[in-house]
Amino acid sequence: MAEKKDFYGVLGVSKSASDEEIKKAYRKQAKKYHPDLNPGNKEAEKKFKEVNEAYEVLSDKSKKSRYDQFGHAGVDPNYGGGGYGYSSGNPFGGFGEDIDLGDIFNSFFGGFGGSRSRNHNTAKRGTDVEVSLNISFEEAAKGCKKNIVYNNIENCEECNGTGAKKGTSPQTCGKCGGSGQITISQRTPFGIIQTSQICEKCRGSGQTINSPCPQCSGRGKTSKKQNLEINIPAGINSDQVLNIREKGNCGTNGAPPGDLHIYVNVSPHQIFQRKNDDIWCDIPITFTQATLGDDIVVPTLDGKVQYRIHEGTQTGDVFKLKGKGVKHIHSRGFGDQYVKIHIEIPKNLSEMQKEILKEFDKYTPEKNYQKRSSFFDKLKNLFGS
Repeated sequence: MAEKKDFYGVLGVSKSASDEEIKKAYRKQAKKYHPDLNPGNKEAEKKFKEVNEAYEVLSDKSKKSRYDQFGHAGVDPNYGGGGYGYSSGNPFGGFGEDIDLGDIFNSFFGGFGGSRSRNHNTAKRGTDVEVSLNISFEEAAKGCKKNIVYNNIENCEECNGTGAKKGTSPQTCGKCGGSGQITISQRTPFGIIQTSQICEKCRGSGQTINSPCPQCSGRGKTSKKQNLEINIPAGINSDQVLNIREKGNCGTNGAPPGDLHIYVNVSPHQIFQRKNDDIWCDIPITFTQATLGDDIVVPTLDGKVQYRIHEGTQTGDVFKLKGKGVKHIHSRGFGDQYVKIHIEIPKNLSEMQKEILKEFDKYTPEKNYQKRSSFFDKLKNLFGS
């Protein structure tokens, strides 16, 4: 294992954090340091690797338990010679996900008598891969097609996943007889005690490879760059996840691959704000437009539309454009668009403009100012005339 980091500290969570809190923290950190968002940044690449390494342990109940009990020794691949089989599609991970560290610690820390045996030929579904995808506000609202580039683990094409050089095949381990475990007898004050541990010769696989495949160095698996075109449904929002079946890491012994999880991040818009499937925008108008009413241009996702504002429009007034929001992702129909009015008071008026406004104010009855009249009526009730 590389430099020993505090996995909880790497993700920024406490030791008592829930599974959901750990997952949320991982997603936040993974997005922050993802190589696609930090091209050429070696420090971000290092951080991304640490985040994936921490999540690989803390998201797995068995590994988390060993880490909490034994620290890094509980998940160190040097115990038994295995490697990390990172989920989340970490391109920096190893390929040793078949090694069961639980068996190792069973024998090292009290797994006396009757340690369970493992069937190393059991089919095991591949781990999932997670990637982040940035899309624009319009792409999220309208839907689009995107090309996803990511790395996953696949069976080596050269050796068909056997790990042995073409023309050869793995051999049954002569030390453990193919069981992947050996039994050790120890004389203790309590008598002869037998313990089982991972076979050192085959590292628990039950097979040895005399002529390793040069393509994968005997692992049977290789990291491969994938290009995948996907459909982004209209109406998707930030933090929603698209699941693509069986596009993750390959399984073992004929089991299906894991899935590809795409975490969507929608960029903010210059004008629009989204609330659920409704869209909001603020539009400034002049004092004259608000007083007399006017036809104004309103931007929408479908282009510009004209809207007639009535006389006496006030700052904060809101009007609705029905069906001009975002498409409902799981049902028919669309949200609405809400437009909030802001009256902009002019600055730097000329003397003539000021005189005109004073004249206008002199001939405007108090009753025309409803909020002002109501306010002063309340003052009279409080303090008298």
